[in-house]
Amino acid sequence: MSTTIEFGLDTFGDITRDATGLRSPAQVIRDTLDQAILADQTGVDYFGLGEHHRPDFAISSPEPILGAILSRTGRIKGGTSVTVLSSDDPIRLFQRFATLDAIAPGRAEITIGRGSFTESYPLFGYDLSDYETLFQEKSELLAQLITQEKVSAKGNHIPTLKGVTVHPRPETALRVWRGVGGSPQSVVEAAAMNMPLMLAIIGGDPARFAPLVDLHRRAHEQIGTPVLPVGVHSPGHIGETDEAAREEFFAAYAAMHDAIGRSRGWPRLTRAAYEAEIDHGSLYIGSPETVAQKIARTVRVLGLSRFTLKYSSGPQDSRLHLRAIELYGKQVIPRVRALLAE
Repeated sequence: MSTTIEFGLDTFGDITRDATGLRSPAQVIRDTLDQAILADQTGVDYFGLGEHHRPDFAISSPEPILGAILSRTGRIKGGTSVTVLSSDDPIRLFQRFATLDAIAPGRAEITIGRGSFTESYPLFGYDLSDYETLFQEKSELLAQLITQEKVSAKGNHIPTLKGVTVHPRPETALRVWRGVGGSPQSVVEAAAMNMPLMLAIIGGDPARFAPLVDLHRRAHEQIGTPVLPVGVHSPGHIGETDEAAREEFFAAYAAMHDAIGRSRGWPRLTRAAYEAEIDHGSLYIGSPETVAQKIARTVRVLGLSRFTLKYSSGPQDSRLHLRAIELYGKQVIPRVRALLAE
């Protein structure tokens, strides 16, 4: 198997803690910049920022942070994980990333999706009854913007445009991924829009997503376009040993899971369910060797071009993030590459 796969890290800017208690959102954002710089220094290929509008996550506007990251680093790619396009403006999104491309040519990426939370809809004046049409119209307009200089469009949630050129134009073609949770329709839409596919796998055996990867390939073949890359985003944590990593991650991860689950009717996360997800599902937690083995299996089973680890989950000790990033870059990534080359 090719060893040209890219390895990334994601964060939503989860509010962390230190010896004095919870850190402020402003401090978490400054910490995120430090973490991205360390990721670049240790060999990570991509650093993604999620978009949320909740008190438990600090990042609501990824682009200013990405600008700081890309200006302070020389190699790593930076992007969104994901942009909630339904409640955003595709023209302004295109302009923001064309501007980032000027700062770091070819290194700024977008991942669009519907998002797993809905708080941005009322916040920005959108009706959840328009959930499907908002994303459809805006994603189609964005697809035009990244492939055509003159754009024409019309819809209920986008402006009427007739041969309009949006400025500034990026120096390099913007790379836009389509983030998907598990919907076959979304997988086909990604192929139809000629966008790479990013699968958010947060539970269960990653192998169960193999039919979606196959559907993505077959959709490209039927359309007559080259098959584009597939990536995976999953949560995890690297510690010095398997036992230490499991213990370090559980309390904060369970707190995040249960806080979100209260509004969704989820049962409380038990330690047994947590351990089972590590052993048989999509939590990449353990020593560098254990995590590398699990990532290599996922890459092989799904034929991935990118694997991205969401390293922040809940109110963890902020110091754990820096150590996990260093272990990921210096030990996990080289080990996965070696395993894939065997």
